[in-house]
Amino acid sequence: MIRDALPEDAEPIRLFLAANGWAHRVQDAQRFAQLLQQSQRTAVCVDDGTVIGFARGITDELSNGYLSMVVVASGHRRQGVGRGLVEHVTRGGADITWVLRAGRDGAAEFFAALGFEPSLVAMERCRRGS
Repeated sequence: MIRDALPEDAEPIRLFLAANGWAHRVQDAQRFAQLLQQSQRTAVCVDDGTVIGFARGITDELSNGYLSMVVVASGHRRQGVGRGLVEHVTRGGADITWVLRAGRDGAAEFFAALGFEPSLVAMERCRRGS
């Protein structure tokens, strides 16, 4: 089942992310809870009480959106979970241009199947430190 993430989901989602390649970004539980709270759009997929997927987006709800995370447990990939998470976060607002970073293996192909296209105009200033 895919739904909006709730505040009480913060720790199960954080543990899920840590177990699925994002430990370097979710070490601090309080900071992660704040990150979740400040995300305008979230999606969590829960199967039999266990988090198996998570996505979050940041948007002004009018023109621009950034799809920040899409993570699916390896045993649940290629079953529509990732697609459902992305569709949940980017739903509505046909006037919103959504951008993302697709640097992980297979990410470009996955997002292309959802209508994303490579951009020649995007630039980024990376975070310092971690």
